[in-house]
Amino acid sequence: MPHGRKTPKLSRTASHRDAMLANMAASLFLHSKVKTTTSKAKALRPFVDRLISTAKEGSLHSMRQVASVVRDKEALKKLFQELVPKLQDRSSGFSRVVKAGFRKGDNAEVSIVELLVEKPKEKEVVEKKEGRLKRLSGRLRRGGKAAPEPSSKRTGRRYKPAAARATEPEAPETEPTEEPIEEPETGEEKEKS
Repeated sequence: MPHGRKTPKLSRTASHRDAMLANMAASLFLHSKVKTTTSKAKALRPFVDRLISTAKEGSLHSMRQVASVVRDKEALKKLFQELVPKLQDRSSGFSRVVKAGFRKGDNAEVSIVELLVEKPKEKEVVEKKEGRLKRLSGRLRRGGKAAPEPSSKRTGRRYKPAAARATEPEAPETEPTEEPIEEPETGEEKEKS
């Protein structure tokens, strides 16, 4: 029974998997962002979070433990000098996985693993505008204009119930008056006048 097997195998031997995760962690410490397949990203995130938690202790022993996993000296230097001071106020959740679509060649699902070193920006509080649709009685109570009547979809005219149409006198239909159209003057008429 597979009890306690939390790390996915990723179709690799244990030594290959450990080396791959260590190299990806070093790249993440150097660049603060790594793009990889989703299954590798999900395996990398807890691996990196444990390394950062160990590095935050700040003792010689913790430095040696992290250095036994991450062999890149530049990555270690950046981790201990730049990243750990920025992450001191955070107790956990040092990284996140963001899905980024699918890879073009083999259609593998791709994700981005990011370190959460920057503090989140404060959102501006925007006053919420009142909704456009109000009840007719509510608007009339506040002294506003009444809501417009709904229009008919078929004719485009305002819909009125049959009872209201029957009581309303029909407006007489008037034909538009035609005005005579003036013809432009030609050259011969200009000479005569």
